[in-house]
Amino acid sequence: MAFNYDNYLRADKMPTLWCWGCGDGVILKSVIRAIDQLGWDMNDVCVVSGIGCSGRFSSYVNCNTVHTTHGRAIAYATGIKLANPSKHVIVVTGDGDGLAIGGNHTIHGCRRNIGLNHILINNFIYGLTNSQTSPTTPRGFWTATAQLGNIDPSFNATNLAIAAGATFVARGSVIEPERLTKLFVEGFKHDGYSFFDVFSNCHVNLGRKNKMGEAVKMLEWIKERSVNKIKFDQMSEDEQKGLFPLGVLHKDEAKTEYSKAYAKVIAAAKDGTKINFEEIV
Repeated sequence: MAFNYDNYLRADKMPTLWCWGCGDGVILKSVIRAIDQLGWDMNDVCVVSGIGCSGRFSSYVNCNTVHTTHGRAIAYATGIKLANPSKHVIVVTGDGDGLAIGGNHTIHGCRRNIGLNHILINNFIYGLTNSQTSPTTPRGFWTATAQLGNIDPSFNATNLAIAAGATFVARGSVIEPERLTKLFVEGFKHDGYSFFDVFSNCHVNLGRKNKMGEAVKMLEWIKERSVNKIKFDQMSEDEQKGLFPLGVLHKDEAKTEYSKAYAKVIAAAKDGTKINFEEIV
């Protein structure tokens, strides 16, 4: 039986404004399937997004949604989670929104280990605002701000999240939507900061302008750059160069989720007792 997305989407916002062939729609459907598998009540879900192509995400999901300012999605989501610690907060950013202007908020969200589910749609470019270099644009690529080719080294988003303290870090791809759904299910269940680096295609403002072909050709390019983590770990360092592992890359169940630590502050303020910091890992 075909999956019924109508229960989870705002029908009056359909069709989406995303370009034909854009991977954002694949990610949207994977998120909905994960929510369905977890049996979450949509009244208990809040989707927060910033500015960019990924910012439209919150417009289409039929739950509590907040469309925030550029780079500030994690900051808004932090406030929402602290005020409603029992709710499920999903944050959707782009690589520019989440790693450039919003990079500081991403780092500190990871550091605090607050229970957010941060999906970073990584299409290697500022897609909405006409092709500026983003923190994940590969070297040598043409962009509107590097018309002779990008010379900047690019972030490895998952390494950044792990180093900053996120306790669940995974990478997926729009090429494998079923595996992406499984990653979301596992990460959404995690009690802490869950970070997903999801490779997606922007064949209009990255692919076309770099003569990479249409959507399918760019998906092939993504496939050539990514490999299952098990296979990746068996490769030599030379073989790993230029490749990115897919799957769960880091998981730590021991660290205290920030909302639970903050609850101790609230309790201490109410009854005048001291916080037992030994209970906060």
